[in-house]
Amino acid sequence: MKKKGLATKDVVAIGIGAAVFLILFKFIAIPTGIPNTQINVAQSWLSLLSIIFSPIVGFFVALLGHSLNDAVSYGSIWWSWVIADGLYAFIFALLVKRAHLLRGKLTTWKLLWFNVSQAIANVVAWLVIAPTLDILIYAEPANKVFLQGGLSVVVNIISTAIIGSTLLSLYVKNKGQQELLRKED
Repeated sequence: MKKKGLATKDVVAIGIGAAVFLILFKFIAIPTGIPNTQINVAQSWLSLLSIIFSPIVGFFVALLGHSLNDAVSYGSIWWSWVIADGLYAFIFALLVKRAHLLRGKLTTWKLLWFNVSQAIANVVAWLVIAPTLDILIYAEPANKVFLQGGLSVVVNIISTAIIGSTLLSLYVKNKGQQELLRKED
């Protein structure tokens, strides 16, 4: 019989992952010149955690980490973007699940799948979900939120392609070395 709910390792991953996400989101961000929109490395971290653990873990890491960042940085939570960030992680993790990125070597095909998946999830999160929720929840002007969303898509795709692919490569390489060490014992 399968246990319902999150495993202890998932809860720990959410807590630690959200804390790291918050630190990356708050302190390692490059302004773009568009209000409340920056180049962020936190999404690459989020992408890696979503692959290692699950779509649910990724969703909650984004939800908690982004909410905490908004509360600390701005004094209130901008729910439309928090929800979009969580759904980015969820959608991305579902898309890459079939590629088994963590099994065996990280091939060119797997890296391509990773990047096509993150691009699709970015477009859905930042060009559909975030602007739509901005308009519905906050009555924001459409031209403003679609400009912010469009810029977010571009910078997130580029930063995740560079930083996320690097993190994934390092993780898979390190995981393979650990497996070799276990076989030698």
